[in-house]
Amino acid sequence: MVKRAAFAVPGSLETPTGGYGYDRRIIAELERLGWPIELVDIGEGFPWPSEATRSAARARLLQVRTGWPIVIDGLALGVLPDLAAELAPRNPLLALVHHPLALEWGLSAGEAERLRHSERAALASAHGVVVTSAATARLIVADYDVPADRVSVARPGTDPAPRARGSEHGMLHLLSVGAIVPRKGFDVLVAALATLAGVQWRLSIAGDLTRDAAAAEKLRSEIARHGLTKRIELLGAVPSERLATLYDTADLFVLASHFEGYGMAYAEALAHGLPVIGTTAGAIPETVPREAGLLVAPGDTAALADALHRAITDTRLRRGLAEAALAAARQLPTWPQSGAIFARALEKLA
Repeated sequence: MVKRAAFAVPGSLETPTGGYGYDRRIIAELERLGWPIELVDIGEGFPWPSEATRSAARARLLQVRTGWPIVIDGLALGVLPDLAAELAPRNPLLALVHHPLALEWGLSAGEAERLRHSERAALASAHGVVVTSAATARLIVADYDVPADRVSVARPGTDPAPRARGSEHGMLHLLSVGAIVPRKGFDVLVAALATLAGVQWRLSIAGDLTRDAAAAEKLRSEIARHGLTKRIELLGAVPSERLATLYDTADLFVLASHFEGYGMAYAEALAHGLPVIGTTAGAIPETVPREAGLLVAPGDTAALADALHRAITDTRLRRGLAEAALAAARQLPTWPQSGAIFARALEKLA
């Protein structure tokens, strides 16, 4: 069998998000396993591409040699059902679903329904589907009519990391990592922290501020409105070396996501032995075991504030969560393990 495949990504592979980070690492693992990959940039603006972008994406994907498997990132595939149907007779299609597009937070009911209908149609043309968690696998089987035998679960890998040393003074360092988009729940986090003004904490938020300019501006406004500009630092996207330092100096990881198809930042926090404050949304409970974190219902500001207060003020609780986090990290998959699962999904198609 000749191992060749194309991997279609919307925009730059270097985009600083977990989804693109997953794509980068999986491509590297596939190539290490003997799968030369032709990277196909199908343009910016997904999941709401212009007609010009759609046309260019079609032209680029039709240039892929007939018979080669094509992996298409779900951020684009879900809104290209006609192109998926056109490609399917000539190229085996492997859909990569990080999380269903309709579950992005902040969509109108009409937008969510259009995305759900479009992605369901696109997945019907795929010969196989890779998802990043068992929770997402259950979703696409139950809600998107994808046969279970076509689905492979390749969770993101997690690199070994040194245990966080924490802050060096009395004010606890909280860390949150994620692009500034509505789904990440930063407005809920700020509102929760605003009720804890009498507790010693400071927060660093590391995440792309350019993905959603309106969300970034709203977050800045909320921080200022609550008088927290001296306690909450918006860092934007940071290089890996800076992110490693942030994890090392953190005492607690917190992310109030409304939905996660996996939650790579949560896993990275576990690898550093950080107690986790998060939500029960999507795959988060599968990533963060009960012993390693305090998980509350998404959008519940009062419950999040209570969990934060408990973790910040109770040193014994934090230590117990941290030890459980390190134990949980030892059960997380490595990138070679994830890459091997992805390669088997490609081999089934080829």
